[in-house]
Amino acid sequence: MASTVPEGIARENLRNQNGMCKNSKGVVTDKKYCIECSRDNVDQNMNETRRMSEIQKFYDGKNVLITGATGFLGKVLVEKLLRSCPRVENLYLLVRQKRGKDIYTRIEEIFDDPMFKRLKEEVPKFRHKVVVIPADCEAPGLGLSIHHRQTIVEKVHVIFHSAATVKFDEHLRAALVTNVQAPLYLLQLAREMKGLKVFMHISTAYSNSHLSSIEEKFYPIEADCLHLQQMIDKLTDNQINDALPQILGKWPNTYTFTKALTEKELRKSCAGVPLGIFRPAIVTSTVKEPLKCWLDNMYGPTGVAVGSVTGMLRTMQCDKDVTADLVPVDFVVNGLITASYQVSSDYQSRSPPLEPPIFNYVSSVENRITWGDFMRQNMARIDRHPLSNAVWYISLTLNKSALMNQIYIFFLHLVPAAFVDALSSCIGRKPQMLKVYKKIHKFSSVICYFSTKEISFCNRRTRELWDQTTDLDKQIFPFSMKQVDWEEYFDEYLAGIRRYLFKEGDETLPQARIKWKRLYYLHQVVRICFYAFVFYCLWTMLTRIF
Repeated sequence: MASTVPEGIARENLRNQNGMCKNSKGVVTDKKYCIECSRDNVDQNMNETRRMSEIQKFYDGKNVLITGATGFLGKVLVEKLLRSCPRVENLYLLVRQKRGKDIYTRIEEIFDDPMFKRLKEEVPKFRHKVVVIPADCEAPGLGLSIHHRQTIVEKVHVIFHSAATVKFDEHLRAALVTNVQAPLYLLQLAREMKGLKVFMHISTAYSNSHLSSIEEKFYPIEADCLHLQQMIDKLTDNQINDALPQILGKWPNTYTFTKALTEKELRKSCAGVPLGIFRPAIVTSTVKEPLKCWLDNMYGPTGVAVGSVTGMLRTMQCDKDVTADLVPVDFVVNGLITASYQVSSDYQSRSPPLEPPIFNYVSSVENRITWGDFMRQNMARIDRHPLSNAVWYISLTLNKSALMNQIYIFFLHLVPAAFVDALSSCIGRKPQMLKVYKKIHKFSSVICYFSTKEISFCNRRTRELWDQTTDLDKQIFPFSMKQVDWEEYFDEYLAGIRRYLFKEGDETLPQARIKWKRLYYLHQVVRICFYAFVFYCLWTMLTRIF
């Protein structure tokens, strides 16, 4: 009579350390050849699949190619895919050598970041899924070898192109290579991928910032990539700089110009490729995943926050009533992953889209804050999270007028800097304050365009994406900006800057707060002395006149 074994017993049947298994009939065999073990594993996989969300199922067994994985957004994307899509097959990361470090050293250093701690705890064996490929977005064909190119063509199902130079004032020659030519090379590669499901290109909500209203659609740009490149190749760097205003036209800088040009070229050449374009606004620190308010750079508003709370930035051309379209990077990544699933589904439907869908990812439509709100939120919390390297108490004035801002710069930046440099020279130290302020003023002049101009965004497709997302996926990949509580966010924002940007532990807070109080009292004394001096000068003038 055949013996029967209850479900799951085969899993427990005397498996020894040599990988052998005694099944229900008493037959000892290698586990990998055991029918009951195989059946049990199939049942387990089926149960896991049933528990997976729609997006997780989409990434089940998929190979994902990511450019810009060493960047701010790229790191969060890598972490999220590995942690929240446990059955993703492999992540192919295109990485270049930088500053004398090979690609493997760079990846090792990246995974040492605190933001990967949660991944290491929840998915300790994730490293075997990470495949690092030497590449260079500044080189023809992305600098890929024939072997690596063939591997990508044969295996990749999903592409996330995040690599870009995000410097607003990048030289046009370099910006064209990285921001325009690289994605076009990648598009050529995508055409050869038989298993490609989706190609997501990360652009920016400000690719057409010369407009006052921006919808989720393509906008015309007169420049032609081939013609422009031919012209650039014939000019020196200085000649390019001289011709830059005419080349850029209505666009404020090379970053937004090249992003708009890339969208145009991708649209023109993407026939047959399941392409989607994702346009995030001003990407800031995380809300909660994998760490609260994690960040690793001082771009945009973080640079403003750091400059003001260290006491270095005391004036800035900015309209406090203009929208600060901030979007946390973890929500950006969640929206990007969700959009990739939707784009793939749409292209595989009976009526695929006529042109690549665009997703504007902004906060202004559903959860607006202004630059004035941004500064007030930080000023209200600086006493709790002061920086140990602060040189003066926070005293930032937002000036809508460019002329008034220049006057403030002279008295609040240049005069004190010249005084400190003169004092440094007298005691034998190298003067450097004026050089520091030269960099600060360059940074301020670059971002003032976006802090003084109100732009109205439409994000209809992004909101529809949220509405169509299943409840389980909304829990795993939250990206609705309605869910962001700005009060809670800013409670940890400065703490995140201290911990992750300046590597200051919470144990340094007591001493930093003592220093901050001293700077406050010193600031008040200087203010009183200044007002007394002004009053004295006015009194002297009036007494001489009358």
